Amino acid sequence: MACDYELKQNRRRFLQGGLLIAGAGVLTACGGVPPLWQRTAKIPRIGYLELASQSTYPVEWFGVFREALGQLVYVEDRSIQFDSRFADNRADRLLPLATELVRDNVDVLVVRGAQASQAAQRATATVPIVMAYTSDPVELGLVASLARPGGNITGSTSLSPDLVPKRLQLLKEISPAMARVGVLYNPDNPGIGIGYREAVSAAGTLGLQIHGLEVHDLQLAESLAAAISEQIDALVILGGTNLSVHRDAIVGFAAQQRLPAMHDTREWVVAEGLMSYGVSFAGLFRRAAYYVDKILKGTRPADLPVEHPTTFELVINLKTAQALGLTIPPSVLQQATEIIE
Repeated sequence: MACDYELKQNRRRFLQGGLLIAGAGVLTACGGVPPLWQRTAKIPRIGYLELASQSTYPVEWFGVFREALGQLVYVEDRSIQFDSRFADNRADRLLPLATELVRDNVDVLVVRGAQASQAAQRATATVPIVMAYTSDPVELGLVASLARPGGNITGSTSLSPDLVPKRLQLLKEISPAMARVGVLYNPDNPGIGIGYREAVSAAGTLGLQIHGLEVHDLQLAESLAAAISEQIDALVILGGTNLSVHRDAIVGFAAQQRLPAMHDTREWVVAEGLMSYGVSFAGLFRRAAYYVDKILKGTRPADLPVEHPTTFELVINLKTAQALGLTIPPSVLQQATEIIE
């Protein structure tokens, strides 16, 4: 009877403009439906930190990440939310943006690349950080080891010991007379610097000379002029976000100078670059969803080993090869995962 009386009183309050929560509280006390705030769990918020601008970041890779979360039964704005920040190719903006995401109480912070990973690490030692990929997280000081990360950071590395040597080997196979290779890279990006050192280390066994062509602060013209003066026979582009903004100019330069060029992602080959060999970045973003799911379900980042890439892609543009007067050997074509004609 007491419950009946209280329910009537609270129904009257609600109809007169009172708070619904008051009536709901009595429903709970009388064995009814619990209040909304008790029935609705907090929707997890995923922060995404990106060096590139919003107009140039790899939206298709991030789309794979969101799709993978959907397959894990996360529905955007119902059981998961996304909060993204873009640094517009300015590395100095990464730390303030990472700090902003942490201050906004994201549950997991997803990052791409060495510079974004390091900024996230400086911004928080408590919020879980998932690297969609970075080059060598141990050398960069992001984790204690791949098997035992030991802190709040885990995810995937894009580094494979055979990656850069394989790129040089493929170039040598399609251009056997090649001797002087220019490596275009941004030394201010610590992850890209690791790739350059690998190229230097691998060159000797292939009888090649490596000429570093540094691109600082998005300044490209001087580096391309150096490529001409060094009389190089081929180009290896260690792209990264900083050089991706110059994709058309670099591809055009290689065509003009009739230089075989090796790129790190298929996007360069779609833009009429000659060939690319590298990890499946879409695959790494898909794995990032796996890490986010595990963390949201209670697993600590320290207990999730960092993974090596397992899938690699060789993409060849035959139209570009023809324009350069190159014949791609069958042994190389057989390795291709995609051929653009």
